[in-house]
Amino acid sequence: MLKMTMNARWREIAWAVPLCALLGATTALAQSAGDPGEALARKGDSKKPAISRAKPTSPNATVNLLNLMVKRKILSEEEAQALIKQAEDEAYVSRQAAKDATVKADEAAKAANAAASVANPPGTRHVTYVPEIVKRQLRDDIRQEVMARAHKENWASPGAYPEWAQRIRFHGDMRARYQGSFFPTGNDPSGTVNFSAINSGSPFDNCFALGCSNPYYAPTFNTAQNREQYRFRARLGMDADLANGFTAGLRIATGENNSPVSTNQTFGANGGNFSKYALWLDRGFLKYQTWNDDLTLSVGRFDNPFWSPTDLVWYKDLGFDGVAVQAKREVFEGFTPFIVAGAFPIYNTDFNAGINLGRSGASPGDPNAGLPHKLPSNDKWLFGGQAGFGYEVSPEYAMRFGAAYYDFSNVQGQRSSPCTVRSASDVCDTDIRRSLFAQKGNTYRELRNIIPDAFNNFGATNQFQYFGLASEYRPVVASGQLDLGHFHPVHVVLDGEYVVNTAFNRDLLNQTAVNNKAPTVNGVPSSPQFDGGNQGWMGRVTVGNRQIKYLWDWNVHAGYKYLESDATIDAFADSDFGLGGTNLKGYFLGGNLGLSENVWASLRWMSATNIGGSPYAVDVLQVDLNAKF
Repeated sequence: MLKMTMNARWREIAWAVPLCALLGATTALAQSAGDPGEALARKGDSKKPAISRAKPTSPNATVNLLNLMVKRKILSEEEAQALIKQAEDEAYVSRQAAKDATVKADEAAKAANAAASVANPPGTRHVTYVPEIVKRQLRDDIRQEVMARAHKENWASPGAYPEWAQRIRFHGDMRARYQGSFFPTGNDPSGTVNFSAINSGSPFDNCFALGCSNPYYAPTFNTAQNREQYRFRARLGMDADLANGFTAGLRIATGENNSPVSTNQTFGANGGNFSKYALWLDRGFLKYQTWNDDLTLSVGRFDNPFWSPTDLVWYKDLGFDGVAVQAKREVFEGFTPFIVAGAFPIYNTDFNAGINLGRSGASPGDPNAGLPHKLPSNDKWLFGGQAGFGYEVSPEYAMRFGAAYYDFSNVQGQRSSPCTVRSASDVCDTDIRRSLFAQKGNTYRELRNIIPDAFNNFGATNQFQYFGLASEYRPVVASGQLDLGHFHPVHVVLDGEYVVNTAFNRDLLNQTAVNNKAPTVNGVPSSPQFDGGNQGWMGRVTVGNRQIKYLWDWNVHAGYKYLESDATIDAFADSDFGLGGTNLKGYFLGGNLGLSENVWASLRWMSATNIGGSPYAVDVLQVDLNAKF
């Protein structure tokens, strides 16, 4: 023990000698490189005191030397700070290693003395001797152990994050928007029926379908008054690496409601008066990826897994709930086929506790007539598959193509069994087939088969009704993109998409449709003939930088969209063009300009009109300021 203590003392002296030499050299150098004012004072009037403007010296000689080297421009200030930081970290590790070595040596000596006292009679004296080679080995082992622990736990660098935190990445974006919606003259003065408002509230007294004297009774979109809105969007996400190919992600976002196609918050909405706004869970998923990303499995709520270069069918920010598998493989240089498949619940029926048919749902003479009955379960699903390929012909030219098939299961409305409805609280057995969220454009039918009786004037009044989609939806979508990068970094990108609903039945819709008929006169259809369709297409050309990341990056685009009423479900289509939905055609153009790194401005103009049904047109101007971090 005495020898070890002396060795520790000699180590301190050995460290002190070069440090003193360095201090002396530093002091001499500092004196020779003193402030010019002081030198002139010494050279001239020695009686005149000189005021020094030199930077105060540090009590640490090494720091003084580095400051002097910075002053003489031998090193930059950043390099000096890095050297100081490195020296501090190494000194910290060395102190910790020495401390651990001392503790372990003390423990070993105590154990040896205890063993010796047991093995030898009282009065026997021993001096513990540890060979120098053993002590050196002990120091090296402890130093390696401490260094490994320091690097693993990051306490050697106090400014660094712990290891678990380095596997978490935060990201987000913000957008401030001015939006002007301008309606030309000639739109239907009664507006467009808002089926989403009807189906998400109390049933509607079906006045407009019966041609009653008050066609404005139905809730409608205002298509006559121009609107100006200031809107804001903020999203904050987190991705965590769980190791072995697993990752997890969460994202919260603003939004004035739970719309699947918008996270915009309109200033002044939801009560106004500078009220606070809500945040929503926008993403939450677990993902597994192979080491080369050839296979990806996603579960939860995640980004659209299907490749879609436009927003003809899917809005670009739409989140998908469910499970999806994506696979790709480069079969030869530049050519990579891919496939995608997934199952997504659109609506999951609850356990129907407390929901019953009351007086309805039983045929005449049924002994259970008028007794409560549970409504049947009616889960709605989306099943989808896509196959395609990407081909990088050369560094300047690339193309991509995909074909997809989607099956929306149980989304079509069904006529109920005969039911008695005497108030808004009564239910029928197919009410659950109504669409709880919609934009506009799809064709609807009545769901309730209301029994005529004296209460409803034998079907002439009190027709409390819900509405469901009149068509089934099994769209086939072909998507393509051509990237011409001959003038890199300027690119010319051509995007195109085509959709056709293979489940469309025009004869059925002629019999059941309550909207999308010939233009109305004072809100009443002038003809019972169905006026919708089942196809859509879109083309767009973009010129400029593919992504806007840096100052003065730019691109401009122009295109045309044509989307008939029942080509796809309007709830998931673009929410901006024509103020959302289907049954729209028109052109759009816009551009983006980088204002700083990850900050850019956007401008878009969209002009849309109805394809069929009541007259409707709107021009939308959007001016955005975007930031990403």
